[in-house]
Amino acid sequence: MLRTNGLTKEFGGLTAVDDVDFELGDELCSLIGPNGAGKTTFFDLLTGALEPTRGTIELRRGGSDGAGGADAGGSAAADGADEWVDVTDASPDETAAMGVHRSYQITNVFPTLSVLENVRIAAQAAGDDAATFWRNVDAYDEYVAEAREILDRVGLAGRADDLAENLSHGASRQLEVAVALAGDPDVLLLDEPNAGVSSESVDDIVALIEDVAADHAVLLVEHNMDIVMEVSDRVVVLNQGAVIADGEPEAVREDPAVQEAYLGGYEPGDLDRRGDGTATDSDDTEGVA
Repeated sequence: MLRTNGLTKEFGGLTAVDDVDFELGDELCSLIGPNGAGKTTFFDLLTGALEPTRGTIELRRGGSDGAGGADAGGSAAADGADEWVDVTDASPDETAAMGVHRSYQITNVFPTLSVLENVRIAAQAAGDDAATFWRNVDAYDEYVAEAREILDRVGLAGRADDLAENLSHGASRQLEVAVALAGDPDVLLLDEPNAGVSSESVDDIVALIEDVAADHAVLLVEHNMDIVMEVSDRVVVLNQGAVIADGEPEAVREDPAVQEAYLGGYEPGDLDRRGDGTATDSDDTEGVA
């Protein structure tokens, strides 16, 4: 779905992402590592928010899938075969239009608009009427219908008319995922969707992550290792901007380099499920937060 080759981002003398070769298939892959490892910078590179210092980013497009097949310049695969399209220089809106959507570590919605309007606007922006927001919303019944369907999927159908600013933090995170789902992207990048969520809401967010991963490729940044071990098909570990491990969750958990750099003796069940990676049983998991 998405791959990088030698992807590097330098800020002066600091290398935030260091020569990363990565490929995301049709799976739920968790990206973990200590604070400052380069995870959010990597997301910013993948979505066009930052330009890489060097390296490439490519998106796999299907030539016969109807919605896909066009590269950043608008050409399509004529023979119906999948092709890798270079999107290294694509802007955030171009990247989103090609099917890569993200949520943010800090909730990023329109607080004074209703829950429904937040998702309707995102659906319209991903559709063919992105430049005609001035028209009455009733003219775009298809986007309203799409928004209602997404809200039902994420568990917010009953809050459609509420202002986004009146949602709990957990419900706000659900809304952010709903906005990311608008336009039916191929790839979802979820940046700490459990951050700050109360223990009562974490199970809902986890269930939502698993649900969207059933029909989307998902790259998840998450600090809570219990959640990572529960939901991931694969885990990639960054440390100081470089990949130090990539594999199945259990194999990564047992990797000595990962234990030393990040997990610090973590065992399943060491963490609570508040979504912030807080250790509850011992100080052995100090490196996880």
